[in-house]
Amino acid sequence: MTQNIDELREVSPTIDLKDLGTVHRLGFGAMRIVGDGVWGEPASRGTAVDVVRRAVELGVDFIDTADSYGPNISEEIIAEALHPYPDGVRIATKVGFTRTGPNQWIPVGRPEYLRQQTELSLRKLKVDSLDLLQLHRIDPKVDADEQFAVLRDLQQEGKVKALGLSEVSVDQLKAAGKFFTVSTVQNRYNLTDRTSEEVLDYATEQGIGFIPWAPISAGELARPGGPLAEAAERLNASTSQVALAWLLRRSPVMMPIPGTGSIAHLEDNMGAGGVSLDDATYAELENAR
Repeated sequence: MTQNIDELREVSPTIDLKDLGTVHRLGFGAMRIVGDGVWGEPASRGTAVDVVRRAVELGVDFIDTADSYGPNISEEIIAEALHPYPDGVRIATKVGFTRTGPNQWIPVGRPEYLRQQTELSLRKLKVDSLDLLQLHRIDPKVDADEQFAVLRDLQQEGKVKALGLSEVSVDQLKAAGKFFTVSTVQNRYNLTDRTSEEVLDYATEQGIGFIPWAPISAGELARPGGPLAEAAERLNASTSQVALAWLLRRSPVMMPIPGTGSIAHLEDNMGAGGVSLDDATYAELENAR
């Protein structure tokens, strides 16, 4: 793209999140600023700090992390990079997983564990109240109502402003809604994986922010000669930018959070805010699988 990357704040669309306020829909996911397997320190902590700061310089005001990224390290790097946080920047985190090693994720939804991890996130992020707390997974071994109830209690106590869920069904969203206002839902969704279409449609109807994880995954669509690659060439954009632009147009509640540990990749991703898909290109990508 030829557009000045520093002007993207003006063109990136926004959303008004329940209990939280207005943020730009193109955010930053902080899972990749830690070590391989989402485990341990990154190769360069200084680079990770620089990436987070550059994201905010580019207009990002919604950063998504989790206590399990590292674990702990992602939250610590965000605080090191940004605290005291610039006005309007919201940090979303998640609880509900424990880690036993690289690429190992074990859901733990016991109320005392969720409360403990929330308290630790407050400490690591150096805040008195979390902007957005999401249940990373509903633990099937613990009654879901107990998990929803402790989130409600944490919000009522002022330790959390807004609440969300991750990898849930419409029925689970409705069940959680009996305990608290659901601000966001974070499910896997991209050009080649649309299994959460029903959840996205429900979120759109209800005005719930939909955070698609793995938003850029496009597989063969991005290969030379594929529809994504051809669209990128026509638009003078990268395939990642077009994939993100398609998501942004797909629904007004869509909030992609592409993650990276590289400033170059970050700047390329943020360029998606300035990519406008014509109707024909959008329809072509909509029909590509």
